[in-house]
Amino acid sequence: MFRIATANINGIRAAHRRGFGDWLASRACDVVTLQEVRCPVPLLPDGAFGDYQVAYDAGELAGRNGVAVLTREPAAAVRTWAVPAPDRPLPRALRTHANEGRYVEVDLADVPLTVASLYLPKGGLPAHLQDPKRMREAPDGGAKYQRKMAFMAGFARHLAASRKAAVAAGREFLLTGDLNVAHQSLDVAAYKRSNQTEGFLPEERAWLAAQLSPRTLVDVVRRLHPDTPGPYSWWSWLGRAYDEDRGWRIDYHLATPRLARTAVSAVVDRHHLGVRMSDHAPVVVDYDLS
Repeated sequence: MFRIATANINGIRAAHRRGFGDWLASRACDVVTLQEVRCPVPLLPDGAFGDYQVAYDAGELAGRNGVAVLTREPAAAVRTWAVPAPDRPLPRALRTHANEGRYVEVDLADVPLTVASLYLPKGGLPAHLQDPKRMREAPDGGAKYQRKMAFMAGFARHLAASRKAAVAAGREFLLTGDLNVAHQSLDVAAYKRSNQTEGFLPEERAWLAAQLSPRTLVDVVRRLHPDTPGPYSWWSWLGRAYDEDRGWRIDYHLATPRLARTAVSAVVDRHHLGVRMSDHAPVVVDYDLS
């Protein structure tokens, strides 16, 4: 089996204090993709990524974002938005995000597969849904919402180009990461109360649906768990959401169809080693590439 995990760790230094190193060593993954590493390279903890090879884009925003792909063998190629591929210029909507540490992709050296790690902006509510009495932050007139929608429009074009480039090179393609969008009602525990919440807005869900099809990209976890609520991968720190498993499924493996068909198991390491490393939990998929 070829094991790939994705995890938003909400800060590598905090995650290490909560047992990330033990999880990484014990889980024996072939590839691990990370989001919100949140650490400049000089400040990374000793042995932050174990004995893995690391492709890391920390970005330039202090204490924010940062994406990585960990592999057993050095990657055959690494691409970030800070240095775009010559044949794939960034769409205009993504250029302002180029140095934010939101996307990295690698061509694996040991199997014909391209793996990407994405941290998509959380966003906000459109102006007409903003009610100061129900918001923890001051209303912004829909600025964060517009920023996210523009990002998604640009990323859709970038994603299609990356997938097609991988396939043209004889590789499968896998997008992993925190998309900050839940797709279906099965992906949110309290979905009836969430239709006017960022991350589950109809237009966000429609965008994600448009990226998926039997001929382009397949939601691997949902393919393996077609009728199951969740399995959720994010829970609020507030109240008893985590203890009662009232979460959201916003961390994904989106694979080209041939790769998706090789997936034999998908689990969320919610209770692995009894440690909660982040408000997210790793999503681990085993692919039978034999």
